[in-house]
Amino acid sequence: MQGKWIKRAIGVAAVGAMVAGFAYALRERPQLVDVGAVTRGGMRVTVSQEGVTRVREVYSVSSPIAGHLARTVLDEGDAVKAGVTVVAAIHPLDPPLIDSRSRAELVAARDAARAAVTMAEIDLGRLQSDLQLARDTLRRAETLAKTKFISQSALEKAGTDVEVLEAQIGSAEAAIELRKAEFASAEARLIPAGDPNRQTDSRCCVYLTAPVDGVVLSVFAKSEQPVAVGSKIAEIGDPSDLEVTVDLLSSDAVRIKPGAKAEIFDWGGDKSLAATVRRIDPAGFTKVSALGIEEQRVNLVLDLSESDLRLGHGFRVYARLTLWQGDDVLHLPISALFRNGRQWSVFVIRAGRARQVAVEIGHMNDEAAELLGGLAEGDRVILHPSDMIIDGTLVEERPE
Repeated sequence: MQGKWIKRAIGVAAVGAMVAGFAYALRERPQLVDVGAVTRGGMRVTVSQEGVTRVREVYSVSSPIAGHLARTVLDEGDAVKAGVTVVAAIHPLDPPLIDSRSRAELVAARDAARAAVTMAEIDLGRLQSDLQLARDTLRRAETLAKTKFISQSALEKAGTDVEVLEAQIGSAEAAIELRKAEFASAEARLIPAGDPNRQTDSRCCVYLTAPVDGVVLSVFAKSEQPVAVGSKIAEIGDPSDLEVTVDLLSSDAVRIKPGAKAEIFDWGGDKSLAATVRRIDPAGFTKVSALGIEEQRVNLVLDLSESDLRLGHGFRVYARLTLWQGDDVLHLPISALFRNGRQWSVFVIRAGRARQVAVEIGHMNDEAAELLGGLAEGDRVILHPSDMIIDGTLVEERPE
């Protein structure tokens, strides 16, 4: 009899153990979550964008005339002095090559000019002979007029003939000079290109000197070559006087004012450089992003509060500009936020369970969001909530 009760007690204990095991296995287990807190403190909203350094005042040295540029002896980085250092020398262009037909035409023109000189000299000799005869006639007329042998009108006509011939001789002498100049011009057109006997004058060259003190930033024409009017030869500037140009989305640019603080980073140095927004261009431009999207962008010009000698013209940098800043702001980690329709929401831990709470959000940056309502300072929120978390889920903070 006693053995029967022992067996029943063992059976009841076994059933109870099985029920307890099933109950333990089916119990609600807490979800491990990462937890953040609602805190109060300073907060800043920034935008970062790639920019380029440039010398504030860049001077271009261009050719004022068409000519033949001598080889440039300056290289990028060479120091120059205003009005002293010769940047480029421009010589006259060589005459064009002459083919056989053109040479024949030029030779004929030269011979015609020589013949014209001879004809003008012959005309001058004829006029000189006529003048001598007219002067002799005038002397005889003056002698006869004293004896009243000829009339006064005849005497005046003889004097007029002398004056007319003297004027014609002056015109003939000028014509000879004209024909000689035409002959010299015709001969000059026959001078071939690269003639070693051609005389050169150093005063015929144009020497371009540096407009300001600085260094050569770039050389566009290094080798000897013909240049046209306005051809750019080199650029000169002072690399110690740098500014930074950054293009921002127009929607971000309107939130920045001249005088706003900025920070230059990721330029290769050990520390960031302070900068100030000096100018925001009044006109934007269209730029295609890496994703193929057309964006309206605006250029901002920043002045460096401190520079580094390692930075130069056209270097890539990154600029971080402040869009908004608050010193005493209630904020929470941005990773705790999620959308519930059009409303921002978070999961708050209360009594060990997750409770979904709608919140009102203001400014946001990459790490935190300004909290305008819905939670209080010190509330603990779940970071990166998964789809396993719903309102009322038992949660437990994941150990670090």
